[in-house]
Amino acid sequence: MQIILNQDVETLGKAGEIITVKPGFARNYLIPQGMATMATKNNIEAIKKNIETQDRKDARTRTNLEALAERLNKLTLKFELKAGEDEKLFGSVTNIMIAEAIAEKGYTVDRKEIEMEEAIKSVGNHYVVVKLGGGFSGRIKIKVAAKA
Repeated sequence: MQIILNQDVETLGKAGEIITVKPGFARNYLIPQGMATMATKNNIEAIKKNIETQDRKDARTRTNLEALAERLNKLTLKFELKAGEDEKLFGSVTNIMIAEAIAEKGYTVDRKEIEMEEAIKSVGNHYVVVKLGGGFSGRIKIKVAAKA
């Protein structure tokens, strides 16, 4: 019996593939679980159209992420915080503060996407990586100055 996989099944294949399985396995397990549908001409055409539209959406998303990563690489954020004598901050620059500053510049980035090696607790220049997904990331320069 030929079926079309609706989702990735580890032992069978990836979503959208047309595979042949035993009829009992398809009728009793794969189709009731929503993992597969019968491979009819209409279903095959519908799946092909869905795959094409998904590929177009992915291409648009990829170009958007590339452009965003390039813009984030050029971005410099400046913070002025109270600091002690030896240029140590009272507190630190957090990923929430960075996300808000990025939002003020007109970009939307979730605070969970911002990866900091360690908390920024000193005056000076620091770099933070923003993981955008899809293998894209941006590196933002952060300048921290002491408040006068």
